Amino acid sequence: MACTIEDVTDQFDPLDVDKPLGDLLVGHEGDTSKFLITVLEFLKRKTNFFKEPDSKRRVLDAYKAVSGEEPNAGRGADLGSYSWTQTLQEVSVAVPVGKGLKAKQLDVVASKQHIRVGVKGQQPIIDGALSEPIKADETMWNLSDGVVELTLTKAEGMHWWSSVVAGGPAIDVQAVEPESSKLGDLDPETRQTVEKMMFDQRQKAMGLPTSEEMQKQEMLKRFMAAHPEMDFTNAKIMP
Repeated sequence: MACTIEDVTDQFDPLDVDKPLGDLLVGHEGDTSKFLITVLEFLKRKTNFFKEPDSKRRVLDAYKAVSGEEPNAGRGADLGSYSWTQTLQEVSVAVPVGKGLKAKQLDVVASKQHIRVGVKGQQPIIDGALSEPIKADETMWNLSDGVVELTLTKAEGMHWWSSVVAGGPAIDVQAVEPESSKLGDLDPETRQTVEKMMFDQRQKAMGLPTSEEMQKQEMLKRFMAAHPEMDFTNAKIMP
């Protein structure tokens, strides 16, 4: 539901948003909480947003749309037409198609960057570009009790997917962590990679530098110490 705006131009260009919002955030000394309060106070003064009965839910919905939904127990999502879970190496997708069907009646295609699942002659249940590439030749699927179960092997492992279909409902990958009890089952190299990924996710969530950024900062400090004759006043760490 749209809200009524008072005394504000209705002209809007998405390309012009970053600079004024960035300036506004700087004006709040980088304090995002104060920044958000200012935005909400603007809505309260200039619109009927807070007079709507579902205003709180809409704020939460906006947050979820940006950050992503909380992942399910399998580090994926339970959606209306299908559900999915994941490990660092694979994605499992479960698509209900109805009981009484046989495999030859189904249309199941998974290429490197596209997935389609449905019943032949009907509108596909899933049909879209994958959010991440897969190893198509390793894809497996079967029909069990009216549900198509697919196993997709990630082409680029060691990180979490936010969604199966590009542009589809996404999860908050920062909220995804493997069970600590299972870390001990991993080989040393994989465990080190997983722990690094978990550390970087926590750092990003707190607005702190990742392990790679910390390493770059340390390298710059050592270089500065070795070259005191150089001026590093405007030196910046590039991402």
